[in-house]
Amino acid sequence: MHIEANTIPKQSPAPHRQQLQEQALEILQHTYGYEAFRGPQSDIVQQVAGGGDALVLMPTGGGKSLCFQIPALLRSGTAIVVSPLIALMQDQVDALRQYGVRAACLNSSLSGSEAFEVEHRLRNGDLDLLYVAPERLMMPRMLELLDNSQLALFAIDEAHCVSQWGHDFRPEYIQLSILHQRYPGIPRIALTATADARTRQEIIQRLALESAVVFNNGFDRPNIRYRIAENQGNARDQLLRFIRNEHEHDAGIVYCLSRKRVDDTAAWLSSKGLTALPYHAGLSQEQRQQNQSRFLRDDSVIIVATIAFGMGIDKPDVRFVAHLNLPKSIEAYYQETGRAGRDGLPADAWMLYGLQDVITLKQMQQNSDANEAYKRIERHKLDAMLGLCELHDCRRQALLSYFDDPMDHACGNCDNCLTPPQTWDATIAAQKALSCVYRTGQRFGVNYLVDVLLGKEDDRIKQFGHNTLSTYGIGNELNNSEWRTLYRQLISRGLLSVDIESHGSVQLTEAARPILKGEQTLVLRKMLKASKTRQRNTTPMLASSNPALWEALRNKRKALAEEQGVPAYVIFHDATLMDMLERQPQTLEQLSRVSGVGERKLDAYGEAFLEVIQEHGGELANSSSDTASHSIELLCQGLSPLEIAHKRDITISTVYRHLAGAIRSGELELADAVVLDDKALQEIQFAFEHSEDGRLKPVFDFLDGEYDYGILECVKAAMHV
Repeated sequence: MHIEANTIPKQSPAPHRQQLQEQALEILQHTYGYEAFRGPQSDIVQQVAGGGDALVLMPTGGGKSLCFQIPALLRSGTAIVVSPLIALMQDQVDALRQYGVRAACLNSSLSGSEAFEVEHRLRNGDLDLLYVAPERLMMPRMLELLDNSQLALFAIDEAHCVSQWGHDFRPEYIQLSILHQRYPGIPRIALTATADARTRQEIIQRLALESAVVFNNGFDRPNIRYRIAENQGNARDQLLRFIRNEHEHDAGIVYCLSRKRVDDTAAWLSSKGLTALPYHAGLSQEQRQQNQSRFLRDDSVIIVATIAFGMGIDKPDVRFVAHLNLPKSIEAYYQETGRAGRDGLPADAWMLYGLQDVITLKQMQQNSDANEAYKRIERHKLDAMLGLCELHDCRRQALLSYFDDPMDHACGNCDNCLTPPQTWDATIAAQKALSCVYRTGQRFGVNYLVDVLLGKEDDRIKQFGHNTLSTYGIGNELNNSEWRTLYRQLISRGLLSVDIESHGSVQLTEAARPILKGEQTLVLRKMLKASKTRQRNTTPMLASSNPALWEALRNKRKALAEEQGVPAYVIFHDATLMDMLERQPQTLEQLSRVSGVGERKLDAYGEAFLEVIQEHGGELANSSSDTASHSIELLCQGLSPLEIAHKRDITISTVYRHLAGAIRSGELELADAVVLDDKALQEIQFAFEHSEDGRLKPVFDFLDGEYDYGILECVKAAMHV
């Protein structure tokens, strides 16, 4: 089966605001199959569709693409989408064509005749969106082609690439300022999920977006659970236990610092029966493309990669991102972990790090050709990353604070919140460690210093006469691993520095003086012994309660995807299949209410998926009520809606739907399900009372998006609207 892209009727360039809002919502519901916009999406769409510029800061999975795709359908002409990775353009185009959107890409992977056909369609106005790489866009021939085409807007994706101080700089992005100069009347929208305050200012300056409206939707990804642990010397075994216990059949990404470690880890995981593929710049272009395509199109594939892999990855069902080495900055960490859980379902960001990571990254910084100012910023970024690792408070709060997006409460979904680390008074141990550095002449690395503290019988120690020092053998209260961890913590706290040019020798800093003199105490995370990971079932609760239907739906999706040569998620996301599983639609009209089922996909796939559901209908008679009862039971045990969603591996909107049903039936009181003060409750009730039809979207807009749709649904249920 192949879907030919149809023509979606275009509107005038800048219709009236109310008309624009109605048209945008109609496209969202009928083309994309979603009930309502999320967060600031509606305002962004109106800004750009109305002819204005916008800078959009939105977390991965927050729906950035709709912010330019829907304006592209509302405005006359073709939207030009600047995307940094050629390899992913075709998948984005395939996904749009499934919705009936006329999309194409123009890049070096096309033959001459294919490129000519795309150019012809652009000149004739037969495209809604055209994806191009920045290098291609800047070619004189391409600019001339744009000069002779009707343009709807420019969308600059991954806009943080313009920042020379950022973690993912692309020199060609700087040239994109020409768009403002050459096409001053065409609206531009720049989008990114990763930008601290400095990077945001640089985006505005370099892309001439001073007059743009900035939409900052925050950086929180509540569905991701952040977990950071020390490398206890057996990183591969720790990784395997994590995957086996928690993500046995899931797609995931494992990041490593070096190509060799990528190859070794991928081969080792494959030898353990997992499907693990390497990805790094040392592989041929053909091999990289083959491995990436398999990851995007198949289930249960793990990519082991350097940072060469990932930008723009659209695969929504990546259930975990693991790091076997320390990332060089919080921006890099956030960007890479953000590739997990784009569908909004629970996902893990899991990381191991050790002292060697710190030394390696510092060596890379020192040996780079960058100027001293850039190196200084890089050192600051690495220190901030280390600080996040050594933290014993909520990791999410620290992460969001780095992006100037403060969170006033602990998240309850990171390792420090779920299992608060113990702290200890490390003052005396630190004094011993620092004294050992001083008395050995500040000329040795950590391994040697630990041997001295432990009193090792070593020829090198005897040769230097360090077996006669007062610090020789005084450290038996800690073992080798614990001393190494302590030294790493002292380095991350700035009490010690690493001299890269002197083979990693450790030296005292001025900050160490008050510790050595006993003028200041030092409290650190307690060093934990290795422990087994608690096994948990990561199959979504609905899926595990109805495995036959879940597998049948996935198999149908896979068969349709293979028939068309597209990734399975292009047909339907996992979240859409789960909604089918819960709702159990029996007619096309009922299926159309499932989130993510637009008109085009309903026509193309509706009957096929209804047959699957009806075939397994006898097994599912009570599943919906059973799963709702389980959510209510967990609520009564004291879990919050977000905690229920994570425990059951379902979306929070599904939890709220369960709670709203229980409120409507009288099984729950509103106060049991949501926490609202009197003023907030009265405000929401007032909005519903003055709403003509009781729909959630007008109430959501009336309240300026201040309250989640799930909360509104629960209040509506209590009012019996």
